[in-house]
Amino acid sequence: MARKGQHFQRYTKEFKMKAVNLYEEGNKSYHTLSEELGLRSSTQLKNWVKKYREGKFFEDQRGKG
Repeated sequence: MARKGQHFQRYTKEFKMKAVNLYEEGNKSYHTLSEELGLRSSTQLKNWVKKYREGKFFEDQRGKG
């Protein structure tokens, strides 16, 4: 759960697509790519790949209910 005053890293759609494309090439694991790209967790990359495969867009969903 987020703490009061906590700031989150934001990534552009272009960055997310680059990360997903690198993973889809099949040469590296989630963990390895996450470290190379400077992500805090490989789970973030897994979520992006899942959204990409489901055909969902990388739009900012904050504030949308």
